[in-house]
Parts: sequence; C-alpha cells; structure tokens
Amino acid sequence: MRNTDIHDRLRAIVATVLEMDIEEVPADASFQQHLKVDSLEKVEISVRIERDFGVTLTEEEAAAMDSVRDVAALLDSRVPATGPATGPGVPGDRDEPAAATAPTQPAASAAPRAEPAGPTGPGKAPASVDLVARLVGGHVDAGRGDRVSYVDPDVGEVSYARLYEAARDYAGMLRTLGVAPGSRGLVLAEDSVATVVALLGLWWHGCVPVPVSPLLDEARLRFLADDCAAGVVHLDGVPDRRQELAAAFGHLPQLTGDRVRGSLASGAPEVAGGEMVPAAVWPPEREALIQYTSGSTGHPKGVRHSAGGINAMLDGFGSVAGLRPDDAVLCTARLSFGYGLGSSVLCPLAAGARIVLIRGAVDLYKVLAALRRHRPTVFCSVPRMYLSLLDALDRDTSRSPGGAASPESFPAALRLCLSAGEDCPPELADRIRRAFGTELMNCFGATEVMHVVIATPPSEPMPGSIGRPVPGVTVTVRDDQGRPVPEGDDGRLHIAGPTVALGYLNRPQENRSTFADGGAYTGDLVRRLPGGAIAHICRTDDVLNLGGYKVAPDQIERVVRSVDGVAECSVVGGTDENGLEQAVAFVVPVAGADHQELRRAIRGAVRTRLESYKRPSRMEFVEMLPSTATGKLARYRLRQQAVRS
Repeated sequence: MRNTDIHDRLRAIVATVLEMDIEEVPADASFQQHLKVDSLEKVEISVRIERDFGVTLTEEEAAAMDSVRDVAALLDSRVPATGPATGPGVPGDRDEPAAATAPTQPAASAAPRAEPAGPTGPGKAPASVDLVARLVGGHVDAGRGDRVSYVDPDVGEVSYARLYEAARDYAGMLRTLGVAPGSRGLVLAEDSVATVVALLGLWWHGCVPVPVSPLLDEARLRFLADDCAAGVVHLDGVPDRRQELAAAFGHLPQLTGDRVRGSLASGAPEVAGGEMVPAAVWPPEREALIQYTSGSTGHPKGVRHSAGGINAMLDGFGSVAGLRPDDAVLCTARLSFGYGLGSSVLCPLAAGARIVLIRGAVDLYKVLAALRRHRPTVFCSVPRMYLSLLDALDRDTSRSPGGAASPESFPAALRLCLSAGEDCPPELADRIRRAFGTELMNCFGATEVMHVVIATPPSEPMPGSIGRPVPGVTVTVRDDQGRPVPEGDDGRLHIAGPTVALGYLNRPQENRSTFADGGAYTGDLVRRLPGGAIAHICRTDDVLNLGGYKVAPDQIERVVRSVDGVAECSVVGGTDENGLEQAVAFVVPVAGADHQELRRAIRGAVRTRLESYKRPSRMEFVEMLPSTATGKLARYRLRQQAVRS
C-alpha cells in the first residue's frame, strides 16, 4: 500500500475521533502537543487503526505513536498492498466520546549531615527535620546507596547515592547563581528524575519548592511565579516551549531539567570542588513546600506545607501504606499533582523503594507497557485508569484462544494497588482486586492536608466507605456552625493534625473559611459510620472532581459560551456507567444553529483552550436552562437530568 494512502486514511481516523476536518490534521502534527489528544481519544484512535488496517498494536507501539507520520511509518511495513479498503467514515458521524523564613543552614565546617529525622510516632513532629536525609541520605548512610532509586525513561537507573550527589550538586548550582536560602523555587514538574533532583536540591539549600504542572500556559505560570514571589525557576519540557519560558522568566535565575539529566547521565558533578555545604535542617513549623490547587473558585491557591507536616505524613500514612525497600512503585499521577508527589517521591523514597517514572502524557498504552516491562509491586493510580486497564485486560481475554487471558496479560508482580483522586465505587474496587489478584487501598486526601488522611486498610476493603483516619489524623463531621454532629448524620469533613497545611498563600479570606476550628475543612459532605469509618456523600459546592482534579464548572462554561452559535451553557456533574463523576455540558443553541456543526465547534474550542481533564465528557442540547422560582439557575434539576440521561 502506498504511504500516501496510509497517511490519508490515518488522518481521516484521527479527524473522525477528534471531530475535526481532515485538513486540520497535518501528518506531522503531534497528537499530544498540537492536537491535544487525551488518553481516551488515543485509545479510540488505536482501536480504529487496529480495526481498519487489520493489525494488532503492541502497548509499546501504541504508546510511542504521537503523529500520523509515526503510525504510517509503522504500518507501511506491516499492511499488505491489498489491505482493507474500508475507510473510517466521514468525520462527525460518530457517537459522543467518553470523553518564608529560611531554615537553619549549618556552617560548612559542621558535620557533613545532620542525623536523619527518623519516625517519631504518628502526629509527633521532631525538633528539626533534615528532609534530604529523611528521603535519601539516611539510605546512603546505612550502606544502601547502591540500590536503585529511580528508573527514568531518559536517564535509566539512578542509584540512591547518585541521587544524593545530584541533589548536593543542584544546591551548589543554586549557590553559584546567588539564590538565597529561604527563596521559593518554581519547578515545572515534568515526570523526570530531574524534577526530583530539583526538589531535593532546593531543600538541601534551604529553599521552598513550588512544583507546578508543565502543561500550564505562560500566562498562568507567570501568575504563579508572581504569586509565590519565586526567586528561581526550574524549566523543563519540550525544547520550543522551554525556550519561550526561558525568555519569559529572563529576570529570574534559571536551571533546567536537561542540565540535570546530562549531569546524571555523565556522572560528572556540575559544581566541581568548593565547599561541601551540608543539607539544611528545617524547624518543623517552617514552610517547606507550596502546592497549588484550583480549589472551589477555580483560581489557583498556593497551599503552604510545613517541614513537620511532611515528616508527619511519612510517619502516619507511611505506616498504613507499608512500602518496603524491596518494592518497585509505579504511579500514573503527575509529579505536579499532590497524589503524584506523595506516591512517586515522598513515600517511596522514605521507604528506600525503586520508583518507575513515565515521561510525558500518561495514557493506557504507556501504563500497560510500564507494568509489563518493570513489573512493579505497588501500583498507584486513579479509578478511571484502573477502569481503562480492566477494559484492556477484557480485550486481551476476548482475543485469547478459548477466551482465557494469557498470564503475561496480568501484572503478576503486584502486591498492592492504591486508588485515590476520586472515590472508587465498590463494584470497581472488587473488579480491581479480582483482576489483579492483589489488595487495594482506597485513599482519600486533599492538598490542604498534605496527602492521604483517610484510607481503607489493604486487608479490609470496607465497602461503602472511604476508610478510617490514618494515624496522627483526627477526623470530625461538623455542621455549618462547626459543631460535631452525631454518628450517622451528614456533615462537613474536618481534618486536624500535623499534616494540615499552614494555610493558603496570599488568600486571607479563603484561609478563614478553610483553615478553621483547629484544622481544615475539605469541602466534602460525609457521614461517620459505626466503627469509625467515613462515608463520602458529595462535595459541598458545585466543584467537579474529574479524575482527581477539582474543576469549577465556570471554567468550562466560559469556553463553551465563547463559541459562535451558543446562547447559554451550564456544566454540572453526572456519573458514567461505572459510577465515576464526569462533566456534562447543557448547551442552549441560538435559533437556527446546526447542532452537528455547533457540536464540532465546541469540541474544537475546549480542545484548544482547556486541559484534557476539564473537557466535558457529554454534551446535551436543550431549548432552555431550568430556573428556580426566583429566576436563578436550577443546577439541581440539571444534575437530575444528567443522571437520567
């Protein structure tokens, strides 16, 4: 078959899935960077390629394809000249897709490193915290420096000793740049060992890391840098974008992920000779980490975490998770996401485990390939990814002779799965346990309380609840006046303990409403069950929980309303057939608008202007939006309609 024929058919497949004109799909356009293909869309593209070309793609092949040209090069050698002639159809004919004060810096003449601030019992903060020693240096001192800390797709295996040296070198580069201890460092947190080195190096130098998503646009990154008063920026990502951001932040000292990876690959230190300054020792109450969350308003809020809070989380949740030095951990959440930072950096490093990283956008095929290649013993993900994996295993079963899945179809090395980000329905949890043959921890947390604060013990599923408080955490259910309610009554979830954040950065009003009554309100409506377990009812506001990301409906509504032909729009939360929350957009078209063309225009707008997790999974056209007796929008009626449909 001629290569041009393959190109044309592939472009038509992509255009059909994305509801675009074929002219909008250049052969060399990156699926991730230019066409903004999300994980579900990539799965659908792969399935259609397999069906229409009569081939079976391996996980590695599907994970690697990032353009029509990539796929064409693969298919050109595999599709016979008389291959299937049936095209993918006309674009638009498909069904809807599922769519600070500085810490103490010891003098250079002091001992090389303070003793690691080891566990002191849940809820008890140590007198001081050497974060680098707690996470890495203690393992080196104990003679385990040759163990692998990270398996990085670009660098390969990195030992604990080399990770420790790289963090020390990074701190040296910060000193060379004149960055003062106590400064905040904005870190574009690519899923790379270079990001981990940046975090550790900033802590070593006594600086406060501010990890942020590398997918944010320049305007949002500028806002975050100004909001946290960044004194240094760590840049990473694709070269073109990195160059643009380097110019945008030209007024700040800069370090790059490429520089760190180059140093790790060569084994040569960036800062030769000079003073070997020991790592900073942090008072437990000092700000040591800022994580940004969109929160209920959709405006970014910096959450200020203390060094003692990080240490307490490792003691409390760490005792429940029970990670071991012989574990290999794979997490699908990005390092810029609180769940990802805890699961790919803090908890596994403290345990001395081996961590596998997936670079770039995470999709089903990359995860399957990583599971089968690296055979992790602990897998951390979100319910939606588990569901995709289960569907993939079901497809493997249907392809196998006699309908039995081959042994290699299952990640047999797994001993523990963790699910967080959104509630995992009991039926899905049961499917995960049966399919993977392993225990499952259902975890609940929030950025404002550091990491996981409620979890189901691995050996105790506790269906119908999100679990019990982890050691060191106090959970109460309270009414609107902050008074505890009786067992069995619904109320607001309140968390107290050392992992509660110091507060929001530059947000006094939100501080008063969230960090109150000796702890923090998470914005969730819950109920305490007999025995102390907590049942999650819903959010107390209109915020959507989409795959673990909190999304304000108006973020989606503004984009939809900007499309010509849209008179009004309202977005509410619904559930899919698996009980997972999804965004449903109710759209009122202007009179005479063509619904099919309008649907495609809306899809194009949200694709180019919203992150993939913010895109509505369903879109319904209605003549008008319902209102209350006082003329206000009746969102509750739309929620009811979303459930019925």
